[in-house]
Amino acid sequence: MDPESVQNASQKTSTKANEIRPTGNQLSLDDHEIIVSKTDLTGKIKYVNDTFIRISGYSEVEMMGVQHNVVRHPDMPRAIFHLLWERLGRGKHVFVYLINLSKNGDHYWVMAHICPSFDAAGSVVGYHSSRRKPDMKIVNDTIIPLYKQLSDIETAETSKKAGLEKSADAFDKIFRAEGVKYNEFILSL
Repeated sequence: MDPESVQNASQKTSTKANEIRPTGNQLSLDDHEIIVSKTDLTGKIKYVNDTFIRISGYSEVEMMGVQHNVVRHPDMPRAIFHLLWERLGRGKHVFVYLINLSKNGDHYWVMAHICPSFDAAGSVVGYHSSRRKPDMKIVNDTIIPLYKQLSDIETAETSKKAGLEKSADAFDKIFRAEGVKYNEFILSL
């Protein structure tokens, strides 16, 4: 497919993604499956594997050049992405539980490991994400209530910025209270 056709497909994907409504139907990865994607520095998708294509419902062409948040579920607190991008911006890797939205509105949970990709000179040139099936007991017992708490904090504020700041602060206090750093907290669940 020529570059112009790819660009047109990705623009249509971005527009349609904003219109997707969650169905409430949960999809699940098999235990052995891993979703892999690579992005540029701004989060635009440069590579997706077949597992990502299958579970997301998007074709490879639809995903190329599109912001990775095309699969972002509306129940994801913004504070989680704030922390994720803050860590990646410092050249650090991050582990995070994510609920993603497929093209048809179904959702799926993943445990993601996201890390910077470096060039030969040591400069960050993009990001690499590997995602696998999470322990659903942890998701149901800990992550869903935590993310609801953070989302409620965010939506209680009239200002999106204030909501994000309060939610991020509340999240930071949780893992600091445990006496661990963020990745240690997530991996201890």
